[in-house]
Amino acid sequence: MLGFLFRLLPFWVREPLLIAVGSVLGIRIMYLAVHDHDRVAAGLGVVFLVFTAIRIYVVVRALRARRNPSPAASADGPAVQAAAQAQAQAGAEPRPGPGTPEKEPNAWGQAVAAFAVFGALAVALWVAPRLMPSDDSTPQPASCSNGEHEELPKAYKGTPQPVTGEELCKALNRPDLAKLLGTPEETATTASGTNNTAPLTDGKVAQPEAEVAFETYTVNVSATYNHLTTDQYVKLMKYGDEKDVKTLKVLGRPAVFSSDHTMKFEINLGSGGSGGPVEQGPLARTLSVALDHDDRGGYCEITVWSTSGALPDDSALLDIAEKVLPTIPERAVR
Repeated sequence: MLGFLFRLLPFWVREPLLIAVGSVLGIRIMYLAVHDHDRVAAGLGVVFLVFTAIRIYVVVRALRARRNPSPAASADGPAVQAAAQAQAQAGAEPRPGPGTPEKEPNAWGQAVAAFAVFGALAVALWVAPRLMPSDDSTPQPASCSNGEHEELPKAYKGTPQPVTGEELCKALNRPDLAKLLGTPEETATTASGTNNTAPLTDGKVAQPEAEVAFETYTVNVSATYNHLTTDQYVKLMKYGDEKDVKTLKVLGRPAVFSSDHTMKFEINLGSGGSGGPVEQGPLARTLSVALDHDDRGGYCEITVWSTSGALPDDSALLDIAEKVLPTIPERAVR
């Protein structure tokens, strides 16, 4: 259908349009072929350029023919003029003879019009991909849900400068988080933030948290606004099952590393809705850092785990802490 429409166009419109399209496509395909080292694309680009060269040769020959008319037409000129004079003497209108050249449209004007049409098409093709939705199937990183209209629990209203789950999520869901974990090729699959309260506190202690999951690792960050100091927290760890406890300083604040197993449980959504027993899950590594330099109470926890049980180096948690902690306001003086 397109070829039929092209054949209906006048010669001086069709040929310049074919030359313009062929040259642009040929050059573009050759560029991509060289960039991607694709021999098939290179062959296709050569075909377009050869086709364009042939059309240019045809147009050049046609222009030369128009500028230098054939001798046969010049030889018939006197006979045509004599017939015209005889008709004029007989009172009749002169009729165009077979050798009389008909007036044709201006070739250069048609060529300019063709290029103008092609320019409009080129602009449309250039702008269309920017206006149309992209068909790119590359997975996009997960974004934090918008919780601006969520009403905060009462514990947050009584806590000076508390961070929210949404703010924690935005601080954690960094473009370089996968690189910090040692898996730079991965993309975040889920990202969320919640405005929770600490368990066993009757909803009186704010504990916002955020979680970002990758294919390999899952990272959880929480801020607990209680009055428990790091020293007291370390003493509690000795009574629990925490392993590899190691105290240190992070950004000048008291901190402690610890390891503990996560919990694993299954929920059966079939008939009866019963679930399996709670089991011990994979090991998780946690870095707990005081909310302020003076350790007046409260802490931020950064926990990493994976379903396979593998864990990144402790340096990964330290790098994450150095990025996330500055976004959490220090605990105000009571």
